[in-house]
Amino acid sequence: MPDETRRLPHRVRELLDDLDAASGEAIGAAAALLLESIEADGIVHVAGAGHSLALVCETFYRAGGLAAVRPIWDPGVLPLDDAVRSTRAERRGGVGRAVVAGAAPAPPDAAVVFSTSGRNPYPVEIAAECAARDVPVIAVTSARASRGAAARADTTLADHARIVLDTRVPPGDVLHPPEAPRTAAVSTVLAAYAWARVLAALDDLAVERGVELPRWTSANVPGGDEVNAALLERYRHRVPELTGG
Repeated sequence: MPDETRRLPHRVRELLDDLDAASGEAIGAAAALLLESIEADGIVHVAGAGHSLALVCETFYRAGGLAAVRPIWDPGVLPLDDAVRSTRAERRGGVGRAVVAGAAPAPPDAAVVFSTSGRNPYPVEIAAECAARDVPVIAVTSARASRGAAARADTTLADHARIVLDTRVPPGDVLHPPEAPRTAAVSTVLAAYAWARVLAALDDLAVERGVELPRWTSANVPGGDEVNAALLERYRHRVPELTGG
C-alpha cells in the first residue's frame, strides 16, 4: 500500500485546501463584484482558450449558473477540430483584442478570464482590452504555473485583473507520480471548484442583500424549461450565443 501522501486523491485535496487558503478573500471579492454588475443589469463576459474553454462551458447555460453570462471566444482557440491550430491561435497577437472588440463589453459589465498560465497573448489581450474599457476583470489563474511558463506576452493575465483567484495549479499542470509528475492534470478540477465557490458566495451575498439572481434551472427537473424560458427571453438579445442569433 503506497504512502497516503503520495496518492493522487490526497494531493488533490491538499491543493483544494491550498486554494481555499490562498483565494478565500478573493472569492468573496469576486462575488461582490459580480453582484454589483448583475444588480446594475450588466453581463458577465467569460473567456478562455484551449482546455480553459471547459471552464467557459462551466459558466454558461449551466444548471444553477448565472443567466447573465456571455461566452466570448474565437473559434480558432477550440482544440476539438484542430488542436495544433488552437495552440497557434492563443499565441497569436491580435486574436484576443478582436474577440473583445466583437463583444463590445461596457460598464456595468464584468469579465472572467480563465487561463492556468496566463502568459499567452490571447487571455492577456482579452483582460487588457476589457480593463481598458473600464470592465473589471476577474482572473482565474495560477501564480505558480505562470511563473513556470514561457512568457509569450509582455504582461500576464493577472496584471490586468482587479481580482485574482489563484488556483494553485503546479507548473505543467500534472500531479502524478509526485517525484516526477507526468499525468493527471488538475487545472480543470481546481478552476471549476473556484468558480463553484464564487457562485456559492454570490448566492449568500444576494440573499443577504435581498437580490434575486437570474439563475438557470436544470432542464431535466420538472418546471425547469418554464423557468429557463423567461431567462432566455430576458437575455437572448444581449447573449446571442443562447439562441444562435
